[in-house]
Amino acid sequence: MITPPFQLPDLILASASPRRRDLLNKVGLTFSIVPSAIDESTVSTESPAGYVQKLSEAKAADIAQRYPKSWILGADTIVFINGNILGKPTSPDEALKMLRQLSGATHKVLTGYCLMNRTYNRSFSEIIETEVEFKDLAEREIEWYIETGEPFDKAGGYAIQGTGTFLVKRISGSFTNVVGLPLCEVIEAFKNALVYI
Repeated sequence: MITPPFQLPDLILASASPRRRDLLNKVGLTFSIVPSAIDESTVSTESPAGYVQKLSEAKAADIAQRYPKSWILGADTIVFINGNILGKPTSPDEALKMLRQLSGATHKVLTGYCLMNRTYNRSFSEIIETEVEFKDLAEREIEWYIETGEPFDKAGGYAIQGTGTFLVKRISGSFTNVVGLPLCEVIEAFKNALVYI
């Protein structure tokens, strides 16, 4: 297998997200997975951008304490609309409320990511924002989508890369950001990190 020119040595993804794992796999990266155990409820939510940045940095720092020689990638993604952060729905009723709110409207998807290495005393973090416009959804469309089971482990209750692609009328910004990791920007951070190794 050919090693990508932006492969960091001893890379650890501080997330159990299968979507982030798949995105990194698609560009041929080799990495380990060590999910962070950070209690997300302890992070203040004074602003959506501040929240995802603090949480991604906290996740990376949590794993970096245990693996100081490794490069740690922490990330967090939220859906934000009308002053509300939409997390992952835990019931059909909650998914129904989220999808009704998103129907016919434009919302923002924000991902904060942090790349950290304790040994090199290096840390790169950034917040990426994508606008997503939903089509007007009929009630039966929402009910059917919930019945697929796809909304339940996704921020905002949908997966743009899955069946939920039919919900989306337009996006402005990074597609992979909506999936869960702004891959272009993350790879640039990897390249910058390699300069300092």
